[in-house]
Amino acid sequence: MLLSNLTQWVGSNLSEKEAIKIIADAGFDAYDISLFKLTREESYQFNSPDYVNIAKDLRKYADSLGIVCNQSHAPFPSSTGKEEEDKVIFDKIVRAMEVASILGAKIIVVHPKQHLIYPDHPEELFEINVEFYKSLIPYCEKFGIKVACENMWQCNNGNKVPSDSTCSRAWEFNKYLDAIDSEWIVGCLDIGHVSLMNADIPTFIKTMGNKRLQALHVHDTDFKSDKHTLPFMEKIDFIAMCKALAHIDYKGDLTFEADAFYRGKPVELYPAATKFMCEVGKYLISQIEENR
Repeated sequence: MLLSNLTQWVGSNLSEKEAIKIIADAGFDAYDISLFKLTREESYQFNSPDYVNIAKDLRKYADSLGIVCNQSHAPFPSSTGKEEEDKVIFDKIVRAMEVASILGAKIIVVHPKQHLIYPDHPEELFEINVEFYKSLIPYCEKFGIKVACENMWQCNNGNKVPSDSTCSRAWEFNKYLDAIDSEWIVGCLDIGHVSLMNADIPTFIKTMGNKRLQALHVHDTDFKSDKHTLPFMEKIDFIAMCKALAHIDYKGDLTFEADAFYRGKPVELYPAATKFMCEVGKYLISQIEENR
């Protein structure tokens, strides 16, 4: 099991190369390349016509540091409900898949479409998303990379209270993956998102099993807001999570999406913060292995 950290926060405040070096120097086995800027900044390096060579150069740099790219996160949201905008987003997701594959990622997380209010449109969203993920399979085959669907949440009617959305319950997550029925489309369980829906994390993990569940987004919450901070900073029972992962004989990696742990810290402290994150990650992996 590889221990991985995403590049988002450090990469946004420094550069992706600097983020990868800090993650490597801290002792992580791998990095999760955050490709959100593909839909947010036209000047982003992977929006360049020379994006393939840029990706190859970044891969060579990471290889020189002895660190691999285990997974990636595609830009989000995956839809707006407006046909022209959604066509642009789809093309950017495909670009992200190609870039991630060049970097060596085996899995890229792609959010389900959730532009409709979930309680009013659960079946419509199901049909839209099954078609959406199936449409990505040819690109999975072309680039040799799996796409991971992620469990989501919404804030409906403009309030700030998280509520159910696509795949926020284990039975529905399984329904999606089983309907798509492809080795190329798997599940990424966002541990923080499970907690926001007041779902039991161990039960969710056991219900999915290790065939469906092949990737993780690990971060802590207070059960009220999507804090994306480091485990043991808030209220999630991570020892119970580790035992459940061991119970299903989880085969994937442990990837932090705890980028907000960097919030408020000067860039000079990023290396030290990342080293501490690595120690926490190693502890979690030790707990999984001890309970197998």
